[in-house]
Amino acid sequence: MAVELLLLLLLCGSTLSEVQPLHKPPPGTLDFGFVPVKTYDTNTYHEPGPIGILFRLVHAFLYLVQPNSFPQDLIKKLAQQTFGNVQDDYQKAIYYEIGFIVSAALGLLFVLLLPLVGLCFCMCRCCDNCGGEMHQRHKKNADCRRGCFATFLFVASLIISIGVLCAYAANQHLTSQVRGAKNLVHSNFKDLRIFLNDTPGQIDYLVSQYNTTKNKALSDLNNVGPLLGSRVQERFAKEVRPALDAALMMAGAIRETKEALENVSVSVEVLQEGTERLHANLTNVKIHLSNTLSDSACSAAQAASTCNIIRNSLNQLNINANFSGLPGVSTQLAKVNDVLKIDLSSLVQKGYAAFNDTPDLVLNQTRNILSDIKNLLDLIGSNITSFTKLLPVQKVLADLTIYLTQSEAYVQDYFPVVEQYDFYRWLGCLTLCCMVILILVFYCLGLLCGTCGYDKHASPTTRGCISNTGGNFLMAGVGFSFLFSWVLMIIVVITFVTGGNVEKLVCEPYEDRTLFKVLDTPYLLNQHWRSYLSAIVLKNPDINLTFEKVYSDCKENKGIYTTLHLENLFNINEFLNISMYTEDVSLKIEHINVNLSNIVLLDEIGKRNILDFSSSGIDGINFAAYLTEINKSVTKVDLLSFANDLEARADQLPKGALENALKGHANSIRMIHNQQVVPLEQAMSTLNQSIRLLQRTSSEFMIKVKNVISAVDAAQLLISNDASLVIIQETKKYMDMIIGYFEQYVEWVKESITMEVAACKPIANVIDTAVDIFLCSYVIDSVNTFWFGLGGCSIFLIPAIICAVKLSKYYRRMDTEDVYDDVETIPMKNMENGNNGYHKEHLYGIHNPVMTSSVEQW
Repeated sequence: MAVELLLLLLLCGSTLSEVQPLHKPPPGTLDFGFVPVKTYDTNTYHEPGPIGILFRLVHAFLYLVQPNSFPQDLIKKLAQQTFGNVQDDYQKAIYYEIGFIVSAALGLLFVLLLPLVGLCFCMCRCCDNCGGEMHQRHKKNADCRRGCFATFLFVASLIISIGVLCAYAANQHLTSQVRGAKNLVHSNFKDLRIFLNDTPGQIDYLVSQYNTTKNKALSDLNNVGPLLGSRVQERFAKEVRPALDAALMMAGAIRETKEALENVSVSVEVLQEGTERLHANLTNVKIHLSNTLSDSACSAAQAASTCNIIRNSLNQLNINANFSGLPGVSTQLAKVNDVLKIDLSSLVQKGYAAFNDTPDLVLNQTRNILSDIKNLLDLIGSNITSFTKLLPVQKVLADLTIYLTQSEAYVQDYFPVVEQYDFYRWLGCLTLCCMVILILVFYCLGLLCGTCGYDKHASPTTRGCISNTGGNFLMAGVGFSFLFSWVLMIIVVITFVTGGNVEKLVCEPYEDRTLFKVLDTPYLLNQHWRSYLSAIVLKNPDINLTFEKVYSDCKENKGIYTTLHLENLFNINEFLNISMYTEDVSLKIEHINVNLSNIVLLDEIGKRNILDFSSSGIDGINFAAYLTEINKSVTKVDLLSFANDLEARADQLPKGALENALKGHANSIRMIHNQQVVPLEQAMSTLNQSIRLLQRTSSEFMIKVKNVISAVDAAQLLISNDASLVIIQETKKYMDMIIGYFEQYVEWVKESITMEVAACKPIANVIDTAVDIFLCSYVIDSVNTFWFGLGGCSIFLIPAIICAVKLSKYYRRMDTEDVYDDVETIPMKNMENGNNGYHKEHLYGIHNPVMTSSVEQW
């Protein structure tokens, strides 16, 4: 019943664990934080301390006694009450228990025989047999025998001392652990209370995190323009942006063409005027040079040759390029200016603006639908909150808390009783240890007194009081050994059979979880139930709920909802079906319909403007004529080179007016070059660039114009015809993103319920505390160590009895002794002194008789 009540704590998450994702996961990840989880105090790891060495030694001994594996089949048959139906079962059981049976049989034989032997031994000694006669014969190796017996008895006593110490340590360990178990029990109850108290808060946290999902969804809905509109815009941008970019580039090309035509027109005019002026100046220079060369000074023999060379080079001073015949570009420039009257760039920018307004357009056209979706999200949150309030969480918690409090009070009330009975047990075990210690005390006193009081020069009949007391102590130890050993062995056999079998049949299979596998056997605990645990917890024996899986999951601190498969007990899909709400959200989002027909990328005026540019006549310009003249130099000869050469030849003439005149003409030519030729060359460079630009434009602009018009028309057609399909597709993705937030919430809740909510670690801790720690580590290990130590004591009492009886003969004062005529001779009959050559000191009243009569007869 408690499990069923605890189940109700987790109802709000069961649907989430069953809903399968219907959409792809969203690109964004929500942060739901961490479910509040407290740390449990109970530590199920037990370290026994130094006594653990003894525990391991006992485990090794039990393995030697019982090396067989856990008898699963026999246990199953025994639980199903079918054991013994097959004769082979008894043979298997005997084979499994053969080690315990043989050991117990030997122990019982010890219990039966040792008192009987003791009785016979006592009666025999009363008849002056079995060492009861107070007479000792002289032997050559008497000292060696005495030493060996003393040594063996000491070793046996030492081993018995170790055994009794082991038994005492185990007894004390069990008592101390039982007393300390109160804190361990309190820790387990504290963890169970934490388990109950924290579960409602964890459920509230799961429910509250729906607001994180809702807020993220609302945020995306409020940003439907940037999100959905941008997605739609990006879908068309692959076609629209290149088309508008091409149109904008065409507007720039028109402006560049106009600038090039203007440059051509201006450059040609400058070149025509400049070449005319340059021609006139060069003609004047030639006339003045001819006049100078006509001077009589050139007739001299030294100057005639130089003057003739200069005179022959005057024809080079002339212009080379003739720009006067080049056709004008005024017509083309006029047409381009007419095209530029319409601002094509502004029209393209309007297209950009219209296309970039898509997010705002989407936002304005979806306001009503988004309002409905927001109301639906609020309704979902209200339903979840109202449903969790209907759960009887407080009542369930109150019932479970009362049950837990009563259980804790029951344990606390009976724990003193347990401690009292443990005290009685401790006292009984201590009494057993004291029995052994009493025997050890007699043996030790016997060895001490016998060894210290022994006088090797004294005869057996004249031994001292201390030595005689030592022998008496030894015989007292023998007597108590016969009295107590069978009692000790009975206790040893009972605890050995009980503790050893519990260790082998409970503790070891619990540690390797074989015990759980046996408990999970179908129809084992109830012949009508396939799964006992599921029948008890879930009222359905056909559900595969195993002890091993439940224990393993709780050991890993997983949630109890998943561990116990509580979704099979109560399905709340009827009350909280997230998929139903997501379908409503999907239907609302699917009704989003955005109209993009108002987007115009480039109107007809802009297209007409581009077509007008294509008919501007740029391709009719005679580029060959221009390039022909441009490729020519301005003058036939480089004026600077000519001036330098003229000046060099003037230097060859004799000093005088002719030389000075020629140098003056050279400077005039340099001045013409700097003032007229250089500007003309710059104008030719500008003309060259402009003509080549126009030539490239004329060769490509028809194709470009067609491509631009085609691209714009294709993009506009795409918006007009495919807008609805694109909007549907992007709306579906947008819907998936919104629904994906709910799926993230579902998956997070499922994972939280699986691993964090109502983590059942305390349940596994309670089982470990009861079985592994208290039963096995505290009780069974201590009991097994106790019988191990006490059993060793009992076994070594046998050699101790033998050695003590033998040794006492060498310590006790004898009534008679052998009489020798000589040390080297055999004893002689002396009828006066008694029969068989014995000397009886009570007849003569002497303590140490002397064998003089025999000597005198010699």
